[in-house]
Order: sequence, then structure tokens, then C-alpha cells
Amino acid sequence: MPENSRQVSVSRVIAAPPEKIFDVLADPAMHSVIDGSGSVKAAREKGSQRLAMGSTFSMDMKLGVPYVIKNTVVEFEENRRIAWRHVGGHRWRYELEPVEGGTEVTETFDWSTARVPKGIELMGYPKKHPVAMAKTLERLDEVVTQS
Repeated sequence: MPENSRQVSVSRVIAAPPEKIFDVLADPAMHSVIDGSGSVKAAREKGSQRLAMGSTFSMDMKLGVPYVIKNTVVEFEENRRIAWRHVGGHRWRYELEPVEGGTEVTETFDWSTARVPKGIELMGYPKKHPVAMAKTLERLDEVVTQS
């Protein structure tokens, strides 16, 4: 399987400027608020910490059982792109593109960089994640347009 086929993406146009959307994405304390999967519970660090290239942050998670995951920001362009990865090597990426009526936000689950990409495929995540990603973008939309 080619590396570029080891990605799934969902996009949504949000009626808000990229700066306002990026502020939410760059704040780990907001990740549990916008998470559409139900697995992101809370940021481990108390208070807001704005992410930047190389930042690390940990999240309380729950998929059946509670666990903690440490992430590292591996892609960063202010107000345009942010991505993080954890020990499994796969990435969660958000890209923001100004368009008429707001900002097109694309969330991508990229397992081309995963340590065990076949394991991710066998667990069914590439097929499961787009539904949760669409819910995440819907929640992100609500947060930035209703505040």
C-alpha cells in the first residue's frame, strides 16, 4: 500500500477566521471539548498551553480503559497547519484554508508514519475514524461560531 493511501481526511467550511479556529486547535485544554470520538477526556497539564513546533502535551484518554498519551507537535504553521504524533508514530493533522464564507478545515488521520501501520489497518481505525472526525469538525464549528 503506498504511503499516501495511508491517510483519511474529512473537511468542513467553518464561518470563522483561521486565527480563531487555530487558537482552539493549538490549546490542548480544548481538545476534549471538540473531540468527536469520545476518547479524549482531558489535558494532563492544567491551564492553557499554546502549542508550537516541538511542543509536547499529554492527554487523559479512554478507549474501554483509561490511559494517558503523550503527543509531540511535528508540523506547525501558525493559523494554517498543526499536526501531532504519539509513540505509535501516526499523526493527527489539521489544515486551515481561507475560503469564501470562512475557513475550510481538513482533519487528517495519517498512519503512513506509524510504527505498525498494518496493525492500525487490522484494528479498523481508517474506516472508523472519519465518522468521529466529522463530529470533531462539527464541534469545532460550534465552539468557534457560538463564542
